[in-house]
Amino acid sequence: MDLYDSELEVIDVAESLAATLGADENHTVAAAVMDTYGRIHTGVNVHHFTGGPCAELVAIGNAAAAGAGPLVTIAAAGDGGRGLLSPCGRCRQVILDLHPDALVAVPRSGSAGPASSAGSAMIAPISALVPHYYRQPDSAPQRLLRFHPRYYEATTSGRKNLTVRWQESHSPGPALAYFEHTEHGPLPVDITSVNTHRLSELTPQILQLQAGSSIEGYVTNLRDHYPTMPEDADVEILTFRLSAVNI
Repeated sequence: MDLYDSELEVIDVAESLAATLGADENHTVAAAVMDTYGRIHTGVNVHHFTGGPCAELVAIGNAAAAGAGPLVTIAAAGDGGRGLLSPCGRCRQVILDLHPDALVAVPRSGSAGPASSAGSAMIAPISALVPHYYRQPDSAPQRLLRFHPRYYEATTSGRKNLTVRWQESHSPGPALAYFEHTEHGPLPVDITSVNTHRLSELTPQILQLQAGSSIEGYVTNLRDHYPTMPEDADVEILTFRLSAVNI
């Protein structure tokens, strides 16, 4: 799957910052993170024998200091032309707990060197990088509902109030509707219900489809969003509404 320009930008910022490192062996990895307003925050690792923080954690801290809120894209790169790096196990767990809806740029299997120039990067949900994960129950992160930009008008008008999700583990409560790779800012919403159904058992009534819409077309669009979703997947049907501040 091709990466969006905004995702490539995050990778490029991480690699560009990494290219400035190398003179100090205590700082050898750079990271860049993007928030829901398209702002990019950066950081470098701090190596120390007591266990200094990785670049991803420093960038997350810098983003928090800037009032960034939830992060949507994260990338890290090594000095000396090492290119894009996958996060370590500790960073994966931290990202999962604090930013569970973030997408993480990782190198494709067998690739080496700068990812943005060689086209060797892929993007993955953080949950996919932590199989059979444990989630810290006290982390209480602000959740994101990612939407294609074409749904912005329907969401703001209230015509769209249902969405189908796979392996995102949402619960009723506040969230942010994030319209990917656009200039639209996030919208506060309230998730009002979450129900699980087998993909093959979805009906027009469950999905509240309008006349002229088909289950087949809906599932095709869903697979564009979740390319690895199996035929027998259990999916979550979420209903939501704009928060009172938007009404």
